[in-house]
Amino acid sequence: MEVCPLHGRCISSPIRSSPSSSLDRPLSVLSRVSISARRNPRLVSSFRSTRRRNLCSAQSSDTLLAGKDGKPKRREVVSKKDEEEEEVELMDLKSWMHKNGLPPCKVELKEKPSHDAKFRPIHYVAASEDLQVGDVAFSVPNSLVVTLERVLGNESIAELLTTNKLSELACLALYLMYEKKQGKKSFWYPYIRELDRQRGRGQLAVESPLLWSEAELAYLTGSPTKAEVLERAEGIKREYSELDTVWFMAGSLFQQYPYDIPTEAFPFEIFKQAFVAVQSCVVHLQKVSLARRFALVPLGPPLLAYRSKSKAMLSAVDGAVELVVDRSYNAGDSIVVWCGPQPNSKLLLNYGFVDEDNSYDRLVVEAALNTEDPQYQDKRMVAQRNGKLSIQVFHVHVGKEKEAVSDMLPYLRLGYVSDPSEMQSVISSQGPICPVSPCMERAVLDQLVDYFTARRAAYPTSLDEDESLLADSNLDQKKRVATQLVRLEKKMLHACLQATVDLISQLPDDTVSPCPAPYAPLLK
Repeated sequence: MEVCPLHGRCISSPIRSSPSSSLDRPLSVLSRVSISARRNPRLVSSFRSTRRRNLCSAQSSDTLLAGKDGKPKRREVVSKKDEEEEEVELMDLKSWMHKNGLPPCKVELKEKPSHDAKFRPIHYVAASEDLQVGDVAFSVPNSLVVTLERVLGNESIAELLTTNKLSELACLALYLMYEKKQGKKSFWYPYIRELDRQRGRGQLAVESPLLWSEAELAYLTGSPTKAEVLERAEGIKREYSELDTVWFMAGSLFQQYPYDIPTEAFPFEIFKQAFVAVQSCVVHLQKVSLARRFALVPLGPPLLAYRSKSKAMLSAVDGAVELVVDRSYNAGDSIVVWCGPQPNSKLLLNYGFVDEDNSYDRLVVEAALNTEDPQYQDKRMVAQRNGKLSIQVFHVHVGKEKEAVSDMLPYLRLGYVSDPSEMQSVISSQGPICPVSPCMERAVLDQLVDYFTARRAAYPTSLDEDESLLADSNLDQKKRVATQLVRLEKKMLHACLQATVDLISQLPDDTVSPCPAPYAPLLK
């Protein structure tokens, strides 16, 4: 499991995407289920009987309409009142924070247009004055930070609930959904309204693929990321089924929101949207207790931009969460932070963007010893002796494809050994090197060539076609970010293929026929 140093357990919680027309606005479609049910227990049974009819009513900025297929669709309608409130939103979030303990800081909120004209502009944190390396851009007091300690009220309960049952993200999403129902009565109203506006889009105005339609997910055909999206979607669905456990076990939630059993108050699609919105902005704090480790910080993501080469991180210090900048900024510049050593597949899945300059980008190659091999157990023992498993994952890092191929070769050579006497020689030798004949080496390299060629052929477009698509300024943004991802993956595969071909050319006789391999290792 990967854990992002900046953003928490974004990678462990594994939804099946439905059409994007039903998934606009991750938090702003949260229900306003009759609040009176909390105040009058006698209304609970009536509430439950009618919840399927009127479980949630969209806010004024969301209208449900019938599409051509008869299914509901959502469009964004901005009323005159919304327009008037929008004019002061920039001031409201900041003034709310200052009113509740935010000390003077060196940042301001600015806005830029969304890539999609039908959506409102998004906000971002910018330097309000010139900054130098080491300056504290802002320091948000803990009273303005949402953590499990605040949500669950007890660190031991936090540890219990987040062990094998629910991720921190699910607990935080549930809390915000309950707070959303309070409307302007909620202390967190200004912050939730800002998350509504961002719609979980981050700085590129593109939602996580967890909220893409099936047709949009097809943009990722050929990429392992598509399977990762579906796998995590199923995980979020499993977490939804455990929400009632949180409500019953967490006294703070039970007392604050009586009669609002989670799975009755919120349909799965609403929870999924809230989960993805929280996923895009949760911060993973270091050197704090478990109950404070995952946090939602106003002025933090998604208002902060992400850069893989930045080293600035939000840190917990002296009752606050602060950001120390790692570079110089001119007044008005967008502030950037690090999002951890994550490959582009995780950046897209968690935050909806791809970093073309991501030095942490990588591909995964899984190799496995053939279990039908009569010498499987001996080979497994040799592999373990050299730090490898019977099913071994190899990471191909961008720019280091040649090294990755070289790292795979000893493992693959081991799988090709077939003569029992040769196997005994391998067992008695030290180190990972297996003596191989030219024909066996050719067989190993040919298998790699076939593997990388097949993976590259699984994509429906070529690199040249990807370049042409990205050159189109009118390209749909989801298709653009998906094309960026698959293009970078293809480049790494091409580099691996080229490194393997180069090794073949270095053989003493590159025309030699490969040895037969009845129990060749498996690659996927």
